[in-house]
Parts: sequence; structure tokens; C-alpha cells
Amino acid sequence: MDDRSDLARALVAEGEALVRAWRLKEAEAKLGEAWAIAPTLSGAQALGFARYLQGDFEAAEAWFREALIIDPQFALARASLGMALLGQGRWAEGFAEHDAWRRVPDPQLDPAPELGLPLWSGEPVAGKNLLIWGEEGLGDQIMYARFTRPLQEAGAEVIWICRPPLQRLMAEGLGVTAVARQGTLEIEGADYLAPSSRLPMIFMRTAKAPPPAPYLASPQPLKAHGLTLGVMARGNPALANDRNRSLSPKAAAELLALPGAVSLAPEDTGARDFWDTAAIIMGLERVITVDTAVAHLAGALGKPVWVLLPAIGCDGRWGRGRSDTPWYGAMRLFRQRAPGDWSGVLAEVKAALG
Repeated sequence: MDDRSDLARALVAEGEALVRAWRLKEAEAKLGEAWAIAPTLSGAQALGFARYLQGDFEAAEAWFREALIIDPQFALARASLGMALLGQGRWAEGFAEHDAWRRVPDPQLDPAPELGLPLWSGEPVAGKNLLIWGEEGLGDQIMYARFTRPLQEAGAEVIWICRPPLQRLMAEGLGVTAVARQGTLEIEGADYLAPSSRLPMIFMRTAKAPPPAPYLASPQPLKAHGLTLGVMARGNPALANDRNRSLSPKAAAELLALPGAVSLAPEDTGARDFWDTAAIIMGLERVITVDTAVAHLAGALGKPVWVLLPAIGCDGRWGRGRSDTPWYGAMRLFRQRAPGDWSGVLAEVKAALG
């Protein structure tokens, strides 16, 4: 028995547990100790993930590449490498590598099913029926809906399969045939299957920036007297990083106490879906939100939106350090300086509001 290998594996297991507990500096120390004893695939992946969570995308890239030297077929490392590259604004490489996420065995992931259709890889689409299958989160689908317009302009007939809360938004906002994913689906006459998460991989091969926003048609604004500021303080609690990206009850209450503020949470507004929420947003002057689907919705509508980003686990697509984003022209990013401390961010927001 190799005692050094056993010790390294034990240290990696401890380091991975510390990462899951968000004790990232301690995790790095433990994982670095393990790496010095015996380099392992799991050790490199965990070190890369710890650096990615802290926004050090270059160091994360180096560790994910170490993992791929050990096992070039390791899908998790390749998908993670893609996110580290996206954090550096390396769109073509990043989306191409991140596409490996669909080969990661994870019950929470939701890749497009096999439908017996050829995958669209950029072939001419004039006169073709293109079936887009909405993948990943609701916000991801809204973000990538921008690629529908160039498909329509090229002569494609687009059918978007999406979760029920997005169905009216895609139909009315994009002007496509939108079908809710519920019950038995019978889709006939499609020429290509285009999983939504592959759209940026294809369109961003040569583009220096994504297609600009706004790209959603807006509904009739739903205005309420005295309400000017929409607030979304929490995201989906089922996501692992929600504890970092969502506001504490105290911070949420502080935002909602601002003049003209109203919660955009569906349980507070009565919104049936994202189309209803879009109507509410269009009746406001501004939206302030954590990194959740409402941020993408407001940005896609062209509504001024301020997004509050966490210090830990910030999505690489927002880049690092900057207050603007090429994804949405009317969006401003406010970044947390210390993990768990929203006080500085809220102070900046209040100062910006005047």
C-alpha cells in the first residue's frame, strides 16, 4: 500500500469538504499539501474550483489544465476550464470548452435530450425549422435568447422548447413559437436541434462581443403609483452558491426600505410567469437585483438594472473588477468586497441613487 498516496487522497477529501463549506483559504492549504505529496486529478480540480470561486480565473485555468493533463477526458475539468476562460473574456475558447458540461454526470444538470435530429453547428438556416431546447437555468436561457434574432434574420423558423415560466416571454418577447416543457411533447418538421447553451458557442466563435440588448419586445408596462424601484433580493435556494449571491434578510429589508421600492419576487407581485414580471419591470424606473434570472430579464428588456455580485462564486461571465458588461448595455455591476458583507455594496447603491 502506498502510504503517501493514501495520505494525499485523505488530504484532498478534507480539502474538498472545506470547499463545500466555503472555507476556501483553508481548503487551498490542505489541497496544496496534498498536491506536494502526490498530484491527483481530484486535487487539481478542487484547487482550480477554489481559485475560480475567488475570482482568480488565471490560476483556476492553470489548475484545470493540470487536471486535463492527468485525464484529458475529464469532462468536469474541461467544463470548469471553460468558465475560467469566460471569466477572462476569452469567449470562443470558453464556450467551446464549457460545452463539456453536458457530459458531467450530475442529476441537477439538464442537457437537451436525444431527439433524432442533427445538431445545428452553424449551417445555413434559410427556410429551415430550428428547434431550440432550453438548457441550464432560466437566466441562462434569457441570456442566450439574444441569439434568436440573428437566426430569424437568416431565415430560420424558430421553435423554442422552454420551462413553463418562460413560455409567454419567449413567444411574445422573441416572436417565436414557444412550447412549454410539460407532458408529452410532439414536435414534427424540425430540421435541426439547437440546445440553447450551444448557441453562444457557435455565434461567439469569431464575435468580439455578444449581440447587444435589448432584444426582447416589451409588454404593456404595468405601473403602480409611487413605485419606481424593483428589488429582487434572493435567487433559487436550491443552487449551491445561493448562500453567497442572495442577500441576508437585513440587507434585503434595507433595499426594500428605499423610496419607491417594491419586491419583484413572484410571491409578492402575484406574477404568473416572466412575462408578467416583465410588465411590472417596464413600469418601473430601475431594477436592483442579485445575480438571478430577473437580472437577465431586465437587461434583455433594456431596463436600467443594477446587479449585486458576491465576492465568492461570482459567475465568470460577469468578468472581474469591471462595473459594466458587454452582455447588457443598461446594466451596472456592484461587487462585494468581502465575502458575506453586503454593507459596502448597499452604501454604493445608495450613493449612486443620490
